[in-house]
Amino acid sequence: MDLSELNSPEMQKFYSEEQQKAVITETVAKVTSECWNKCITGTPGNKFSSSEASCLSNCAQRYVETNMLIWKRFQSMQ
Repeated sequence: MDLSELNSPEMQKFYSEEQQKAVITETVAKVTSECWNKCITGTPGNKFSSSEASCLSNCAQRYVETNMLIWKRFQSMQ
């Protein structure tokens, strides 16, 4: 592979897409960890209790909403 190919538009697009995937993967891992630690207080069984399921859902929703609010705020500052 020629080094000039690394700067091609296709490679730049590929790199950008891979960065976005990495951010999404990192965010999912963080939400999972944070919400798990907050909502699952005992040893998990075969399925979540209704309060655990509700807590996990609310926690993930708040995390997404907060991140979107912060992202929009940063976008408006530019």
